Amino acid sequence: MAVKTIWPINHICGHHADRDLSDRPADRRAGFAEWLARQECTDCWRASKKGNEQDKVAWLKAKRAEEQDASESWSEQYRMPPLEGTERAVSWGVRCRHQILTAAYTALVTEGETSETEWEGVEESARTVTRAGWWIDQRSSQPDDLTELLQAATGADRPTENPYF
Repeated sequence: MAVKTIWPINHICGHHADRDLSDRPADRRAGFAEWLARQECTDCWRASKKGNEQDKVAWLKAKRAEEQDASESWSEQYRMPPLEGTERAVSWGVRCRHQILTAAYTALVTEGETSETEWEGVEESARTVTRAGWWIDQRSSQPDDLTELLQAATGADRPTENPYF
């Protein structure tokens, strides 16, 4: 006699389902059926996750607002010029610029051998790159690469020689 493929499952939520476990090896069906019995049924599981999705969205929105505030304060403190682009790109670019420059400062100055005077030159070069999209494109770059990336920025990324214009 073959190992059964249809297993009756009494879920912890109280619902009953007959599950076809034929897609599992015969020697793993009983264990999987036991595990399923310790879980909510699919409908109850989905219903319980609906509220969590809204909580996740609210948490993410609050986190982004906190990051945005910190990035804007940092930009003001270090006299970074406003970025150019769409409203959405500018806010994202400001966060990326903040993250990139603070990570690079840590890697190059705090943990590396770059002097504060050398860093000021890097910072001045960074001020000339005002296209938000450039900062977004560099968000996954390595902190040690910042100097080279800034040198590679084109005229389109530096629309004016005077970043305070």
